[in-house]
Amino acid sequence: MGYLYSVTLLWAFSFSLIGVYLAGQVDSWFSVLMRVVLAALVFLPFTKFKQVPNKLKAKLMAIGGIQLGLMYCFYYQSFLLLSVPEVLLFTVFTPIYVTLFYDLLKGRFSPWYLVTAAIAVAGAAFIKFAGINENFLMGFLVVQGANLCFAIGQVGYKYVMEQEQVELPQHSVFGYFYIGATVVATIAFSIFGSFDKMPTTGVQWGVLIYLGTIASGLGYFIWNKGATMVNAGALAVMNNLLVPAGLIVNIVIWNRDVDLVKLSIGGGIILLSLVVNEIWVKPKAEAQLANS
Repeated sequence: MGYLYSVTLLWAFSFSLIGVYLAGQVDSWFSVLMRVVLAALVFLPFTKFKQVPNKLKAKLMAIGGIQLGLMYCFYYQSFLLLSVPEVLLFTVFTPIYVTLFYDLLKGRFSPWYLVTAAIAVAGAAFIKFAGINENFLMGFLVVQGANLCFAIGQVGYKYVMEQEQVELPQHSVFGYFYIGATVVATIAFSIFGSFDKMPTTGVQWGVLIYLGTIASGLGYFIWNKGATMVNAGALAVMNNLLVPAGLIVNIVIWNRDVDLVKLSIGGGIILLSLVVNEIWVKPKAEAQLANS
């Protein structure tokens, strides 16, 4: 759990750094490309090329392409549609996706989790009706795309590393994760990117370098390594610690004028869905699966 706690603290600043210094100022597709390329360069010196089976290389590249490459494509677009607190609040769906995808890999599914989703959607709808952002619907869906990719990637990595007999240390194969992400980001930038909004200040370049080398380069390796050391339930819970951590950083440092009443009510309903999930939905789902 120590790995996951340390990355939670690290990533708490990433949301605000993107929203304040990059969103709307630097081409989002270029930001994604720079971030994954820098992360790949961090791990390139440690990557083993001959001792790693091609099948494992392909799996890790596919996971990286989804969890990092495709997720960032959604994630960076969301900051053009939503405020940083909204993006943070809408990430609370990730634990649900983690549970559902892990169950899918194990060949099981329970519709009870739709109850949790319905309550969380109600909380998100309240935020929309409270008038926080007119781009709510599209932004909400874009964040869910990012959440789904993030959940699939971390559960997929956990599952693959449990199934594969890998004698090499994880840092010597994790470079393939970033190579897969780089492939996706390169394709996305070649299709949607523009050179008209490149970084123009030292601060923007500094934020990109930090996000690429530290938040992504070290962060995703430590997070995914930690994911292999805990069960799926603990992994789902740890995903939601990012929300309060990120909100505290954003509100205290950058967004002191946010309407805390409206944000708290909508966020409270969303968090209520997680409480209902733990004390009512999950026991019913487990009972159903045990009897099936």
